[in-house]
Amino acid sequence: MADVDTLGPHQASGPSPGHGRLPADLTSFVGRRHELTAVRGALTECRLVTLTGIGGVGKTRLALRVATSVRRNFPDGVWLIELADVHDPDFVVDVVATTLGVRDYTGRPPRDSLVEAMAEGARLLVLDNCEQVVDAVAELVQTLLERCAGLHVLTTSRELLGLGCETVIPVSPLTTPSRDRSQPVIKVSRFDAVALFAERAASAVPGFALTDDNTATIAKICARLDGLPLAIELAAARTRALSPEQILQRLIERRGLLTWSSRGVPPRQQTLKWSIGWSYDLCTPEEQQLWRRLSLFTGSFDIDDVEHICGEDCAGDLLDILASLVDKSIIVREDARGRARYRMLDTVRGYGREQLDETAGDVNLRLRFRDWYTRMALDAEADWISPRQLDWSDRLRGELPNMREAFDFAIAENDGSALPFAAALYPFWIARGLFAEGRRWLHRALDQTHRQPTTLQAKSLFAAAILAAFQGDLTVAAARAEDALALESPPADPIARAYVAMAAGITAFCSGDLEQARVRLRFAADTPGVDAYPQLQLEALSLLGWAHVGDHTSQALTFQGRALAIAQGHGEYIHRGYSLWANGVDTWRSGDREHATELLEAGLRLTRQTRDPLMVFTCLQALAWLDAENGQVRRAAVVMGAADAHRRLVGSNPVFFPNLLVHQNTYEETVREALAKTLDAAHREGASMTTADAIAYTLGEQSREPMPDTPGQERTVLTKREHEVAELVAEGLTNKEIAQRLTISRRTVDGHVDHILTKLGFTSRVQVASWITESAPTD
Repeated sequence: MADVDTLGPHQASGPSPGHGRLPADLTSFVGRRHELTAVRGALTECRLVTLTGIGGVGKTRLALRVATSVRRNFPDGVWLIELADVHDPDFVVDVVATTLGVRDYTGRPPRDSLVEAMAEGARLLVLDNCEQVVDAVAELVQTLLERCAGLHVLTTSRELLGLGCETVIPVSPLTTPSRDRSQPVIKVSRFDAVALFAERAASAVPGFALTDDNTATIAKICARLDGLPLAIELAAARTRALSPEQILQRLIERRGLLTWSSRGVPPRQQTLKWSIGWSYDLCTPEEQQLWRRLSLFTGSFDIDDVEHICGEDCAGDLLDILASLVDKSIIVREDARGRARYRMLDTVRGYGREQLDETAGDVNLRLRFRDWYTRMALDAEADWISPRQLDWSDRLRGELPNMREAFDFAIAENDGSALPFAAALYPFWIARGLFAEGRRWLHRALDQTHRQPTTLQAKSLFAAAILAAFQGDLTVAAARAEDALALESPPADPIARAYVAMAAGITAFCSGDLEQARVRLRFAADTPGVDAYPQLQLEALSLLGWAHVGDHTSQALTFQGRALAIAQGHGEYIHRGYSLWANGVDTWRSGDREHATELLEAGLRLTRQTRDPLMVFTCLQALAWLDAENGQVRRAAVVMGAADAHRRLVGSNPVFFPNLLVHQNTYEETVREALAKTLDAAHREGASMTTADAIAYTLGEQSREPMPDTPGQERTVLTKREHEVAELVAEGLTNKEIAQRLTISRRTVDGHVDHILTKLGFTSRVQVASWITESAPTD
């Protein structure tokens, strides 16, 4: 039902120490030594640091560089939360929760789920581009810092958060040489702005270097651009076609002409705008047209998006123009799961959007944008129950910022196009745990429609009901179910009637009225023609099976067995996983422990592809019960610890269904009585595992030494190489010095140190040194 952030195509990662998400550097980082030191120092002294400065000054790059350099100080992860694409304050909590993999199935506010997930451990959140939603960010950050003692936050924003605990570090432009006098190459190259220009120019033109002939010119370029990194990078990209002298001359000519931006605009902000405008003016008309059109994308995009939305009446070869904009650093190319995607920096996109708003044909472009993403949603829904389900889930997640923009266009048109768009995405909202956002979409779309007895209306009301019910908002769920039942006349289409029954059934199920739920859901499952709607059929059978779990084992097995057969027949993943879990639990309750283990382990293996922490939790928990029942109490305790970590991640109740709570209580007591004082250590061991390690351990694919209960036993946890690194850390060596001593890469040493801190439960190198000293064998 929800995803864990991916390390690659359909590979799971976990909510454990050492986890996090930072993008890889696509270009080198130049200069900023003093700023790096200042920000790192500030993070050790306070828990909220804000980097502030104008657009294009390099706040994001500096924040990411700092975050990468301090990762080992935050064993529970360093995370980048990108807010440039977020314009609605209501989405801030959702975006943070989604990035962290935090889901909630209890109906609590998402903010509370975040607090619970981060209440323990040491983490760093990097909130980038906060200025558009600064009030919402400030409110969330204050709550998290007050209630999560180990949390640190680093933000970038053109506007301060305004919190009392905030340490503000202004990010200034890069240093530039004086324009008034020439200096030797060696001195000029020490200025960060010149070094950046030279490095980016060398990337654009292999062999480019600072020389006595070009140094003074480059220094003047950098000074004229006020040392702004974005402006310098745009200028350096021009060395593919222009010499430094030509670049400087065009800058002089443009600035002399541009008096329109001088009133009321800070000089450096003015510099950024006219430098982007200069890049725009140097583009061909075909490139300018595509730049304007691409500015409609609020998120990243791929070539299919570009061709379908921007290709109509395109003046020239689209691929060639796109490649030219990449060469000129107007758009950035990045790889996502083997597929090229593109994006614009916020300031560059903003300039393009201004130009777009001034041109004719804007309405048609926006309609193509809306129609393309509506079609994508409908195609995803039609192909959802298939082997391509996870690919669709990933694709929709990547396109979500653009889909939000397209949905806003649909709402603005008020022509009925918003409802099929929103309703088509409800399987995606459930799969990703984005209940709140899905509910907002459906609420806005339903408010624009009359209650007609159509299949679309019935499906939309069911979707709104199930999303509300899964969030525990039973009042709204019941209201949506009543709306479905009260359509102007009974829908003629049997599938519409099935959706009406499903809305009532899911509401009754989540309210605890299992008898009513079984009646309604059985009606939907037995509707003639429902097999032509596999998503609806699977939902009806799965919910019907869940409504019988624990009390009517044979019926539960029958319905879940049918659901499993359909899911397997279609090559589907998500319903299959939950059917494996439900079948496993009921098979165990019927007395067949061996087959139950096979089913539950199959469900757990499937999570490596679905990346669903709720499913990981439910399978781990059930397998822990079986271990405890089988007398493997320490193993059961470790797996319970891993399960509980995932439960906290998704904000779930202690068990998926209340009638299973008796098993959790029984086997927790069994393990507690058997292990006594060593229970906590075993539980911590499981809780500290990554998702991948927890799955492998539970499936018996790797052995894991017990975590030590006394000092000195930790040596068995570290590998031989990790212990060598730990001893060198204790000697006071830096990671670079350790790499030289052991003849391995710096990156490898970084990884070893991270693993050492995680395994030992430490947060600093000083603790490692103390541990080495204390655990050294005595004579």
